[in-house]
Amino acid sequence: MQYKLFIQSNDEQYLGALVAGYAAKRNSRQPDAFDVVIMHYDDYPWLEARVGQPFLRGLERRPWAHDDLQSFTPLRFTPPKAMNYQGRAIVIDPDCFAVADIMELFTRDMQGAGVMCRMRPPLKEMPAYRASSVMLLDNAKLTHWDAEKTFNEMFEFKTDYLKWIKLEYEADSNVGLFEPEWNDFDKLTPATKILHTTYRRTQPWKTGLPIDFTVRVKPEKPKSLARNFLKSLKRSIAGDRPGRTKNGFYQPHPDPNQERLFFGLVAEMLAKGLIDEKLIEREMASNHVRHDALDLCRKVAA
Repeated sequence: MQYKLFIQSNDEQYLGALVAGYAAKRNSRQPDAFDVVIMHYDDYPWLEARVGQPFLRGLERRPWAHDDLQSFTPLRFTPPKAMNYQGRAIVIDPDCFAVADIMELFTRDMQGAGVMCRMRPPLKEMPAYRASSVMLLDNAKLTHWDAEKTFNEMFEFKTDYLKWIKLEYEADSNVGLFEPEWNDFDKLTPATKILHTTYRRTQPWKTGLPIDFTVRVKPEKPKSLARNFLKSLKRSIAGDRPGRTKNGFYQPHPDPNQERLFFGLVAEMLAKGLIDEKLIEREMASNHVRHDALDLCRKVAA
């Protein structure tokens, strides 16, 4: 059986993807049993070909953007075809870090399902849904997956992006569920197997940087318009400038252990020569990584 771990990425999340691949190998008792493939946005020209064109996303038609933090999400569905619909794949976001042996997931009994994932609990007005950010795939049962074809259908308004990434087009009989610990949302406990720093505003390597993702805007309620106007007026009187408010920047992660975990992994990669400081410096200069990243690596390694 062939096993491959696929990690989605773009320029903004490239360091995260490198660390995710390292963590998976580091924490496996059989690191040579699976390959790691980083799927970078730039390697899939069909994504770039649609920049600026409107696509269907829920109730809105939004232009496709290259420089959004999560422009790589359609790549979640490329592994089966890339592996000629053979073997098994695990696909993860670049902010997912294995702290257990990922081979336990690769080799588990899928009970006939083609896809396994976890359910994301309901949050505020959003109901529970299947989280495709970490998936175990039996490629032979996913011969109907063609990411490029489905991606293009979004621009013909035949396919809804949100339904696609929530696996709503997949037959219930072909989807199984694994334990939440295999995709633990911003929670690091002794039971965690894959930590997912999913809340984008507090990703540990981004703290202090300007936000570089599309913020979902709720329709304004009439009674809130006056209140929002007063807030804007108060900010202007106080001398706040656009981009200087709290909401315009990444915030510290509420769990310091998750920050230490990430920079501890980066420090190990630096010590082993898997990456060098020049890479970190370039990422800091590009505002992809917080500007004190190297200081934090030295602090963790001390």
